[in-house]
Amino acid sequence: MEYLDFEQPIKELEEQYAKACNIGEESEVDVTATCKQIEKKLIEKKKEIYKNLTPWQRVQLSRHPNRPYTLDYINAICGDTFLELHGDRNVRDDKAMIGGLGKINDQSYMFIGQQKGYNTKTRQYRNFGMANPEGYRKALRLMKSAEKFGIPVVSFVDTPGAYPGLEAEERGQGEAIARNILEMTRLKVPIIVVIIGEGASGGALGIGVGDKVMMLENTWYSVISPESCSSILWRSWEYKEQAAEALKLTASDMKKQKLIDEIIKEPLGGAHSNKEETYELVKSAISSAYSEFKNLSPEDLIKNRMDKYLDMGVFKG
Repeated sequence: MEYLDFEQPIKELEEQYAKACNIGEESEVDVTATCKQIEKKLIEKKKEIYKNLTPWQRVQLSRHPNRPYTLDYINAICGDTFLELHGDRNVRDDKAMIGGLGKINDQSYMFIGQQKGYNTKTRQYRNFGMANPEGYRKALRLMKSAEKFGIPVVSFVDTPGAYPGLEAEERGQGEAIARNILEMTRLKVPIIVVIIGEGASGGALGIGVGDKVMMLENTWYSVISPESCSSILWRSWEYKEQAAEALKLTASDMKKQKLIDEIIKEPLGGAHSNKEETYELVKSAISSAYSEFKNLSPEDLIKNRMDKYLDMGVFKG
């Protein structure tokens, strides 16, 4: 288990708890009362820390190395029913963008999302979750297939941004993202978007237009990362905490501005602390969201989606 800087008090208490339990197992000393006391302190400390997280600490949690990624959610939610589909039918198969068909209960869904790696080798293989234009074109191909067969789309967003390489720009990165945004606004099936980690810039928007957009509690969604914002405004990464505060990128900020529709609560300690519970919460949220839209006609679906996005950023004086 890896701990972030602000989680060090939790680490110390968990080590104390483990030591006390080991003493009880290895000797005849009754340490039950001590273990209960440490356990109580641990729960209180967790509540104290996670109740008062700063925006930057939430950004750190969204990047936690033990946090579940797109394929973890899909495999947990769909089980053996998931069938991954590959390729954009033009250039190649982008490993940073995954997609395919799966079922929740008896309802089929087209799942798409950015996938990060778990170690150095898989991170390089997945390009750190940064998709090339062919990744966005693959996502669009799958969404159009879903539309053809009347299958709702579920999009998992978790990316530090679209890949900014020269070859990506040569193959039309901006056009691919813009095309996806346009096509998603008029897709004739329900689109459910869940931000499960980082939601950065156009890389997130390229698969982020939906009838219902939800964020897990410890995720962020913004036009730019705090580090990049800090380097532009202050010419240094040292002000990333101030940038995170100013960007209003947390789930609660986004909900307040009516840019997302719902916040999915995470288990105490973050999504990685109890993955099974997190999977169930996300699964339930997807099913609940789909029930809101399944009886709408394609015309009403598109009208409501367009109205929703046209209302964003409108303020009455």
